Amino acid sequence: MDKEKEMSEEDKVTQAQIETSAEGKDESGITNQKSIESEKEPEAHDDANDTSEGHHEEEHEEIDYSNFSKPELIAALKELNASGKYLQIEHAVSDIKSHFDEIFNKEKEEALQDFLNNGGSKDDFQYRTSDEDKVFFALYNDYREKKSGFLKEQEKQKEKNLLAKNQILDRLRDLVDSEETTHSINTIKHIQEEWKSIGQVPSSQNRNLWASFNALMDRFYDNRSIYFELKELDRKKNLEHKLEICEKAEALSSVEDLKDAIKSLNELHEEFKHIGPVPREEQESLWQRFKAASDAIYDKRKEFYEGQKESLKANLELKEKLIDKLTAYKDFSASKIKDWNLKTKEVLTIQKEWESSGPVPREFGKEINKKFWGLFKLFFHNKNLFFKELDEIRLTNKNKAEELISKAEELMGNTDWQETANKLISLQQEWKKIGPTPEKVRDELYNRFKNACDTFFENRRNANKQVNKEFEINLQKKEGLCNAILQEISEAKELSEEKLEKFILEFNAIGFVPRRNMKEIIAKFNEAVDSYVKKLGIEGGEKDEFLFRLNLNKIQADPNSNRVLNKKEHGIRKQIADLENNITLWKNNLEFFASSKTADKLKDQFDEKIVKAEKEVDKLKKKLSILREF
Repeated sequence: MDKEKEMSEEDKVTQAQIETSAEGKDESGITNQKSIESEKEPEAHDDANDTSEGHHEEEHEEIDYSNFSKPELIAALKELNASGKYLQIEHAVSDIKSHFDEIFNKEKEEALQDFLNNGGSKDDFQYRTSDEDKVFFALYNDYREKKSGFLKEQEKQKEKNLLAKNQILDRLRDLVDSEETTHSINTIKHIQEEWKSIGQVPSSQNRNLWASFNALMDRFYDNRSIYFELKELDRKKNLEHKLEICEKAEALSSVEDLKDAIKSLNELHEEFKHIGPVPREEQESLWQRFKAASDAIYDKRKEFYEGQKESLKANLELKEKLIDKLTAYKDFSASKIKDWNLKTKEVLTIQKEWESSGPVPREFGKEINKKFWGLFKLFFHNKNLFFKELDEIRLTNKNKAEELISKAEELMGNTDWQETANKLISLQQEWKKIGPTPEKVRDELYNRFKNACDTFFENRRNANKQVNKEFEINLQKKEGLCNAILQEISEAKELSEEKLEKFILEFNAIGFVPRRNMKEIIAKFNEAVDSYVKKLGIEGGEKDEFLFRLNLNKIQADPNSNRVLNKKEHGIRKQIADLENNITLWKNNLEFFASSKTADKLKDQFDEKIVKAEKEVDKLKKKLSILREF
């Protein structure tokens, strides 16, 4: 009995190691450093699912997707999707999706901005996704569907695994309650292997299953009289196996790829946990050796992340400076498109610096990105408001432009050249004052207006070509007439007022001459007429009246003669009224002069002015009477 009791205690130690090894197992197949220590403290990890999530994050945390381009993000997602590890890659996929959405939204915002800058309306904007966008979203939806299907299948499999483990428990109970045989130890080993090979079960059942399994294993070693020698032999085999694992773990320190080393170490942990107990005197030293090999890999990983801290810190400082730089544009406002476009280039330059600045410490990433893109979006929000107001102004100007176009199109066929030209020139002046119109119709509006104006002026030019020929002929005729007057004077032929009037009427009847020759021919004709009058011997007042009458004859030839004559009559009447008022005023002033030498001199001056003014009034009244004859 003492021997059986001693062996039973030994069995308990062995079973404690089996239990410790089993409870350290993560049902997801992942082991971390803390799981190794659970071999000595089995109560620390009763729930096998507790460590899986932390390990997955650890496995992917060194990859920073913030500077990946669209094609690189698509390639990364495709690679992860192909791995089939839908739960392990969940964090990485989420990170990829976040960065892709950021690029996608930025491109969409830029497309909207270009659309608005080109005169488009925000309500009319429709963003067309690129082929790369379609590929990415298809991959992402495929991942979600596969993950959902995987989870469903996993839950189904867990239920199947639960049933299988309950069946193993039933078999183990039968074995525990049955009589001892020479095959008992082999059977128990087979049951252990079979139990280990079955995958995850629902987490709510996991603890109870392990408790039942461990309790039955305790009963098995307590109730069976297994020879100590067999147990020691089994422990020695386990020791050899674990020593091999330690050697493999120690060799991992020379592996250059840290990610591969961590993955291999996790697999060794998983194997180490399920081997079973070793001789008690070897247990602590073996554990310390394996732990030391594991710590070397973990220290190497820690050193790697420490090396990145300085670089990440420098990137953080650079990005904070870029945020300060962008803050200056937060309240920017301008009334000119040119100013907005200039500032937009500066903001986009800051954006490029931001995108090329590299990753920052993970704990600051979300906050600093939020600050930068908040300022970035605020600038473009203010710019959009400006262009929205500008669109309203442009729409108003478009209506004004269309009104001017309608007026120009109504005038373009008119043949009243001078009046119509004046009206069109006035419309052109108004057009210059309109201001900006919508860009998409700007050229169309301008071309319509220009075409209407060009049509009229082209028609006028074509008409003027014929008129100019006539004007040249008229110029030749008038020059001939001037020469004829001068020739008649030089030949001392019989001169008369009637002939001169005939010359004047003939001159006025000829018609218009080219504008460039107009002053010259009139001066030449007036010079000839003055010479003729002088030759006639008409002097003094008679000459003035005669020339005035001749001038009226010239005016009569003008198509607007009535208006000109009325204007001249009005001018003469005004001159008469002004002179008469002055005469009255001067006469009244004479009464105030005292008798003195100076006063007499002033009085003589006023008398002279009054006489001169009265003579001028008489002349003007004669002209007025002559004017009434016409």
